[in-house]
Amino acid sequence: MISDTRRVIPLLATALTVFLLFYVTNNIAAKTTKESSYLGIPGLKKGDHSHWSKFKKPSSGSSKVFGGAANGCITGAETLPESGKGFVSIRRHRNRYYGHPDTVALIKKLGAGLAERTDKLVMIGDLAQPRGGKMSSMHRSHQNGLDADIWLSLASSVRNARWSTMNKKDPPTMVASNKINVNKRWGKHQKYLLKTAAMDPGVDRIFINPAIKRELCKTEKGDRRYLRKLRAWWGHHAHFHVRMKCPKNSPGCKQQPTIPVGEGCKSLAMWFRPKPKPKKKKVKIGRKKPVKKRLPKPMAPGCVALYKKSFKERGSLAKK
Repeated sequence: MISDTRRVIPLLATALTVFLLFYVTNNIAAKTTKESSYLGIPGLKKGDHSHWSKFKKPSSGSSKVFGGAANGCITGAETLPESGKGFVSIRRHRNRYYGHPDTVALIKKLGAGLAERTDKLVMIGDLAQPRGGKMSSMHRSHQNGLDADIWLSLASSVRNARWSTMNKKDPPTMVASNKINVNKRWGKHQKYLLKTAAMDPGVDRIFINPAIKRELCKTEKGDRRYLRKLRAWWGHHAHFHVRMKCPKNSPGCKQQPTIPVGEGCKSLAMWFRPKPKPKKKKVKIGRKKPVKKRLPKPMAPGCVALYKKSFKERGSLAKK
């Protein structure tokens, strides 16, 4: 009886080992198949939209916009020059100086107009990546080539612009320490840039600090229609954020809802009310519920095609 048991135990151990090997191998294969099935790109995990920054050049073909500012992309993006009449592009190492031709045209227009008033330069910050898409840092928007950050401080030269913004240093604020008024840096050139951009028919809206809009609401004596496009938003005290309208040749572009009628000056009061004291949260004793990881929103159909095409051109997921 003992000898029979001794013979059976190695057989059972061998059978168990074979079973475990089979189980693990099949699970790894299934997981690999599942991961590689996302958009048909080998090794890409489901919902991974983080590789847009690895596509270093714009795609070929005509300029077309897909999706919205916070979930979009662009084909055939135009490259903003390092500098031009009245403007200079800063922080080029980020490789975010691409946009739709309408966006680039607006920047050149602002620069040329400023050059007629002063010998200083407007500094241009981030536009979009070569093919748009999600950025690895800083912005949720700027994804479809229709956004641009325009700094309100002017540079005395191209060299000065590059030097003064090194090491992630931002140009100075235009808002006073009380966060209600503008400071002494605000002037006619800053107003010109904002007003000219807002009056451009291709511009959909501009995000700017509430204190700056408040100043324009108080002081504008001429045509006030452009004030409607100036949308008060957090931050934006040293730069303004332009967003263009969807181009006519881009049916896949997602236009934001229309701005409400009116100048938007009366509603500014809400931005300057004292903040209520935060309520103390009751500490709940017990086991915390696991937080479910949310997958990003599905990409626009045109962006899926561009993402896949870009990976095919790049050749490998592992390449930097």
